[in-house]
Amino acid sequence: MTSASFRRQFRAGWERLAFGVTLQYIRLRKNGRWTRRRSTGDYVSGTPLPERREGTSFFASNVERNRFRPIYFDFDSQTVRASESGKIQEIADFMKSSSSEIIIAGFTDERGTAEYNRGLGDRRAGAVRENLIADGVEASHIQTVSFGLEMPADSGHNESAWAKNRRAEIGVVNR
Repeated sequence: MTSASFRRQFRAGWERLAFGVTLQYIRLRKNGRWTRRRSTGDYVSGTPLPERREGTSFFASNVERNRFRPIYFDFDSQTVRASESGKIQEIADFMKSSSSEIIIAGFTDERGTAEYNRGLGDRRAGAVRENLIADGVEASHIQTVSFGLEMPADSGHNESAWAKNRRAEIGVVNR
């Protein structure tokens, strides 16, 4: 089956429910009709996320969190800025020459609800992940987590502080 015909047979999307919760659904073509069911996989933009590894935490002692500079985002955005592409490339180059795994943690500023910010942090981590995959990094070596508005880099309540808090941080898992 070619990829074009596969795309005609499979469609994925997101459904927003109450309280900012989103569920992924897939549509499969069955007997000439599109049927819809909830996805059983954990996906970001069509690339399966690896299984969570037991004992792997962004704050574990075997995770090096200061190896790479944070990747910053605009207000209420999960789009990686063009000015941040050098940081992404630096991480990708390291990952392609290493067998290490990384954890990408997404963070937000304090504005917005906790639920919304947790989702935005997840989308930011996912955007960095997708950029790394596009640059040739093996998807199975990347995990994501969102802390939303928890753990700000700057505890101030102004634009300067908020700009520092809208970020994704990279943790390298040392085995």
